[in-house]
Amino acid sequence: MIEDLSMPEDFFQADDRLEKSVIKVAHVVYLLQALSFFVPFILLVIAVIINHVKKPDARGTWLESHFAWQIRTFWHGLLWIIAGSLLCLVTAFISVPLAIGIVILAGVGITIWFLYRIIKGWLRLNDGKPMYADQ
Repeated sequence: MIEDLSMPEDFFQADDRLEKSVIKVAHVVYLLQALSFFVPFILLVIAVIINHVKKPDARGTWLESHFAWQIRTFWHGLLWIIAGSLLCLVTAFISVPLAIGIVILAGVGITIWFLYRIIKGWLRLNDGKPMYADQ
Protein backbone atom coordinates (compact mmCIF):
# COMPACT_ATOMS: atom_id res chain seq x y z
CA MET A 1 0.00 0.00 0.00
CA ILE A 2 1.39 3.43 -0.96
CA GLU A 3 1.10 6.13 1.66
CA ASP A 4 0.15 9.66 0.66
CA LEU A 5 3.07 11.89 1.69
CA SER A 6 1.74 15.10 0.21
CA MET A 7 1.27 18.18 2.35
CA PRO A 8 -2.23 19.13 3.39
CA GLU A 9 -3.65 21.86 1.15
CA ASP A 10 -3.96 24.39 3.95
CA PHE A 11 -0.40 23.84 5.28
CA PHE A 12 1.10 26.78 3.41
CA GLN A 13 -2.06 28.84 3.72
CA ALA A 14 -1.75 28.76 7.51
CA ASP A 15 1.74 30.29 7.28
CA ASP A 16 0.39 32.83 4.81
CA ARG A 17 -2.45 33.79 7.16
CA LEU A 18 -0.02 34.18 10.08
CA GLU A 19 2.31 36.37 8.00
CA LYS A 20 -0.60 38.54 6.83
CA SER A 21 -1.74 38.87 10.44
CA VAL A 22 1.74 39.91 11.57
CA ILE A 23 1.96 42.40 8.69
CA LYS A 24 -1.31 43.95 9.88
CA VAL A 25 0.05 44.19 13.41
CA ALA A 26 3.20 45.93 12.14
CA HIS A 27 1.03 48.42 10.20
CA VAL A 28 -1.06 49.08 13.32
CA VAL A 29 2.08 49.73 15.38
CA TYR A 30 3.43 52.20 12.80
CA LEU A 31 0.02 53.90 12.80
CA LEU A 32 -0.01 54.12 16.61
CA GLN A 33 3.50 55.57 16.54
CA ALA A 34 2.42 58.18 13.98
CA LEU A 35 -0.73 59.06 15.92
CA SER A 36 1.35 59.52 19.07
CA PHE A 37 2.12 63.03 17.83
CA PHE A 38 -1.52 63.86 18.60
CA VAL A 39 -2.03 61.67 21.69
CA PRO A 40 1.43 61.59 23.24
CA PHE A 41 3.02 58.72 25.06
CA ILE A 42 -0.01 56.47 25.76
CA LEU A 43 -0.18 55.35 22.12
CA LEU A 44 3.56 54.71 22.13
CA VAL A 45 3.23 52.57 25.24
CA ILE A 46 0.35 50.62 23.65
CA ALA A 47 2.42 50.18 20.47
CA VAL A 48 5.50 48.84 22.29
CA ILE A 49 3.36 46.47 24.35
CA ILE A 50 1.80 45.12 21.13
CA ASN A 51 5.32 44.76 19.69
CA HIS A 52 6.55 42.71 22.63
CA VAL A 53 3.42 40.52 22.73
CA LYS A 54 3.38 39.78 18.98
CA LYS A 55 7.15 39.60 18.42
CA PRO A 56 7.25 35.79 18.78
CA ASP A 57 4.83 35.49 15.83
CA ALA A 58 7.35 37.33 13.64
CA ARG A 59 10.39 35.36 14.78
CA GLY A 60 12.35 33.90 11.88
CA THR A 61 10.57 35.99 9.23
CA TRP A 62 11.46 39.20 7.45
CA LEU A 63 8.93 40.91 9.72
CA GLU A 64 11.07 40.29 12.80
CA SER A 65 13.31 43.16 11.72
CA HIS A 66 10.32 45.53 11.68
CA PHE A 67 9.35 44.57 15.21
CA ALA A 68 12.93 45.15 16.36
CA TRP A 69 12.97 48.52 14.52
CA GLN A 70 9.72 49.59 16.17
CA ILE A 71 10.83 48.52 19.62
CA ARG A 72 14.18 50.29 19.24
CA THR A 73 12.36 53.40 18.02
CA PHE A 74 10.38 53.50 21.27
CA TRP A 75 13.28 52.83 23.65
CA HIS A 76 15.83 55.02 21.87
CA GLY A 77 13.24 57.81 21.59
CA LEU A 78 12.56 57.56 25.31
CA LEU A 79 16.29 57.76 26.03
CA TRP A 80 16.64 60.83 23.77
CA ILE A 81 13.73 62.52 25.58
CA ILE A 82 15.23 61.75 29.00
CA ALA A 83 18.69 62.95 27.92
CA GLY A 84 17.25 66.16 26.44
CA SER A 85 15.17 66.79 29.54
CA LEU A 86 18.16 66.32 31.85
CA LEU A 87 20.30 68.59 29.69
CA CYS A 88 17.56 71.21 29.77
CA LEU A 89 17.20 70.93 33.53
CA VAL A 90 20.94 71.32 34.14
CA THR A 91 21.14 74.20 31.66
CA ALA A 92 18.20 75.98 33.32
CA PHE A 93 20.39 76.58 36.38
CA ILE A 94 22.91 78.37 34.15
CA SER A 95 20.64 80.25 31.76
CA VAL A 96 16.90 80.02 31.21
CA PRO A 97 17.04 81.32 27.60
CA LEU A 98 19.71 78.72 26.82
CA ALA A 99 17.53 76.01 28.37
CA ILE A 100 14.57 77.13 26.23
CA GLY A 101 16.80 76.96 23.15
CA ILE A 102 17.89 73.45 24.07
CA VAL A 103 14.25 72.38 24.55
CA ILE A 104 13.38 73.69 21.10
CA LEU A 105 16.42 72.12 19.40
CA ALA A 106 15.99 68.81 21.21
CA GLY A 107 12.27 68.73 20.49
CA VAL A 108 12.77 69.43 16.78
CA GLY A 109 15.63 66.92 16.55
CA ILE A 110 13.74 64.13 18.30
CA THR A 111 10.62 64.81 16.23
CA ILE A 112 12.55 64.65 12.94
CA TRP A 113 14.37 61.48 14.04
CA PHE A 114 11.10 59.87 15.15
CA LEU A 115 9.29 60.79 11.92
CA TYR A 116 12.21 59.41 9.90
CA ARG A 117 12.01 56.08 11.74
CA ILE A 118 8.24 55.79 11.28
CA ILE A 119 8.25 56.81 7.60
CA LYS A 120 11.24 54.67 6.62
CA GLY A 121 9.95 51.61 8.47
CA TRP A 122 6.39 51.95 7.19
CA LEU A 123 7.54 52.41 3.58
CA ARG A 124 9.80 49.35 3.76
CA LEU A 125 6.98 47.32 5.35
CA ASN A 126 4.63 48.44 2.59
CA ASP A 127 7.22 47.34 -0.01
CA GLY A 128 7.61 43.96 1.71
CA LYS A 129 11.23 44.67 2.65
CA PRO A 130 12.90 43.97 5.99
CA MET A 131 14.59 46.58 8.15
CA TYR A 132 18.26 46.21 8.99
CA ALA A 133 20.02 46.90 12.27
CA ASP A 134 22.45 49.33 10.63
CA GLN A 135 19.72 51.57 9.19
